[in-house]
Amino acid sequence: MHTVILTIGSRGDVQPYMALGRALLAAGHRVTLATNTNFAAAVAEQGLNYAPLQADFLEMIQSEAGRKALAGKGRLKLMRQVMPTLRQILEDCWAAAHTADLLISHPKAMGGYHIAEKLGVPGFMSLLTPLLTPTAAFANPLLPREQLGPRLNRLSYTLFNRLSLLPYHGLLNRWRRETLGLPPRPRFSDESLREGRPVPVLYGYSEHVVPRPTDWGEHIHVTGYWFLDEPNDWQPPAALRAFLQAGPPPVYVGFGSMVGRDPQALTDMVVAAVQRAWQRAILASGWGGLNPAQLPDSIFAVDAVPHSWLFPQVAAVVHHGGAGTTAAGLRAGKPTVICPFFGDQPFWGRRVAALGVGPQPLTQKRLTVDGLSAAIHSAATDGTMAGRAAELGMCIRNERSIEHAVAAVNKQFALA
Repeated sequence: MHTVILTIGSRGDVQPYMALGRALLAAGHRVTLATNTNFAAAVAEQGLNYAPLQADFLEMIQSEAGRKALAGKGRLKLMRQVMPTLRQILEDCWAAAHTADLLISHPKAMGGYHIAEKLGVPGFMSLLTPLLTPTAAFANPLLPREQLGPRLNRLSYTLFNRLSLLPYHGLLNRWRRETLGLPPRPRFSDESLREGRPVPVLYGYSEHVVPRPTDWGEHIHVTGYWFLDEPNDWQPPAALRAFLQAGPPPVYVGFGSMVGRDPQALTDMVVAAVQRAWQRAILASGWGGLNPAQLPDSIFAVDAVPHSWLFPQVAAVVHHGGAGTTAAGLRAGKPTVICPFFGDQPFWGRRVAALGVGPQPLTQKRLTVDGLSAAIHSAATDGTMAGRAAELGMCIRNERSIEHAVAAVNKQFALA
């Protein structure tokens, strides 16, 4: 069986699907993972077939226009620049998946639903956040409030699923007609149904973090997190190991691929907050978010270190709230401080606080030295919080997440 996985974005959007693809390969599938070109080597290292999606989003985000858009300005201009890229992504999705027997598609890739319709094969929508499936239990995670009441909670998903596709309606229909030979879809359609039947959904997060709503059907699979750890023989730089051994466990601070309009100001704020909290720290520079040019001896800068190796050795983790980084910190059993930028990041911040494994999230727009310092001090020194985080970490580590995901995929294929 040829299974094609379509996903694009940052490492947090791709690495879990590498783990899933590797597990499917071990279960007898022939697996192609189509994603950004910068992950080609990493995909091949997992023994998977690689197909390119020309999605240069990181370059766009880190451009001046991208930074202004993320700060709330220039969004229409950025949208116009993105449209040709999105059309190319759709074409690349078809090139990667036209021989598929089964599709697993992240919504960012956009083409999976339509290609499954064209080929008449089973197709999963797959995400690491519960964004797609209506429930009365909580509102859509992209909204600023978790509770709107049962009816409005459910309605928030319907509106999101329909309105989120509206800017791309014309683009998708042209591609359906010109490339797939399919008829157009109605303007306010969503992708939760195909030929009157619900599209199966594969969620890669833990029910210990977001309990499964009782109003979800059997076509919704919540399997647990999909982790892809470094080989056991991975060795850290000697200087990093020496820093860890030179004092008490530090806090980890890193904002992944997120960037602000003033990375230096963010770096200065983080350094001041860590020092005011009387903590040592490891500062991750990522893809340009933090600028660790000059740091005190109590703070060590790294470019990229596997979370699975580093997080068990720190006192707490401070980050932007991406689904993958949140999962890694919680699995390590560490208190978590989330400083969200946008998207589903505030949702994960609220979940961390609700579970008692971290303080309330601190949005980037309202981030101050005093607020960040207090949050870091709480996460690094609160014994009750640390105990809850350790217990949650044990629950996550005991999940057989990948096995559940493979079983769900195989079951769906057998029923098709």
